[in-house]
Amino acid sequence: MEFKDYYQVLGVDKTAAIPDIKKAYRKLARRYHPDISKEPDAALRMQEINEAKAVLTDPEKRAAYDQLGERYHAGQEFHPPPDWDAGFEFSGSGFEDVDLGEFSDFFANLFGHTGRGTGPRGHQGYQMRGGDRHARIFVDLEDAYQGATRVVTLHVPQTDAQGRVSLHEHELKVHIPKGIKEGQHIRLAGQGHPGVGGGEPGDLYLELHFTPTPDYRVEGKDVFATLRVAPWEAALGAAIDVPTPSGQVHLKIPKGSQGGRKLRLKGRGIPGSAPGDLYFILEVVLPPANTDKARQFYEAMARDMPFNPRQTR
Repeated sequence: MEFKDYYQVLGVDKTAAIPDIKKAYRKLARRYHPDISKEPDAALRMQEINEAKAVLTDPEKRAAYDQLGERYHAGQEFHPPPDWDAGFEFSGSGFEDVDLGEFSDFFANLFGHTGRGTGPRGHQGYQMRGGDRHARIFVDLEDAYQGATRVVTLHVPQTDAQGRVSLHEHELKVHIPKGIKEGQHIRLAGQGHPGVGGGEPGDLYLELHFTPTPDYRVEGKDVFATLRVAPWEAALGAAIDVPTPSGQVHLKIPKGSQGGRKLRLKGRGIPGSAPGDLYFILEVVLPPANTDKARQFYEAMARDMPFNPRQTR
């Protein structure tokens, strides 16, 4: 999948105000609309034009897209980073009324999921509850073990009278419950859009994800970690101290262990009424033969311990 430069698609500057973006869209739509255009690629061009307008005239989507665009350029091989939209507030609850089949994979991968819709629509003379807002936040895995209170900074785009978009930040103090799982939502009542005609405000939903780390991998309530051991620890067995998200534990390495062996610590995963498990996957690490003594040691092993790993299963 290639990165799309929506500013390039519409032929506008990255600082263009929303009225100028809409003007550029109308001009291109008159040229490429499939019902009137004789251009051979009219349908594809119209799809790109519609996508560009959908993103660049929506302050929320545009703000997140602009941050992403600082790292990519048109035509570059692209896969959305898992945290690309973290910390941005979005209105609504998705594209319920939009057929994502009308858009490209690029657009659908970025905006075709919960929390990427449009804001509430007012109705004069009526009282209406404000729309909900959504944002993704990242916390450390350790917070799920202990529970924590964190200050989270969210980015909220605002549009001035000229249609120019600027990004504003606001901070929230958020309680991370002990035992929370990846993808769960924290509801902040009354923190969404204000109501219309005196209606009550909507809510803000924070979708929680764990900060990616090379140390741990999470699946549901189970946590996985790679444990590097020396050959003699794997062959002879050992008792070692290893760190975990809930603190250090004393772990026994069974003798005769091979690389890839999985050691389970029951109940040491994410806490809960039915806690998950913590798994250590062994990786046997060979000392380097970078000194005379080390080379002699390996030569003695080759001589005194005839062993062919390709005949061992």
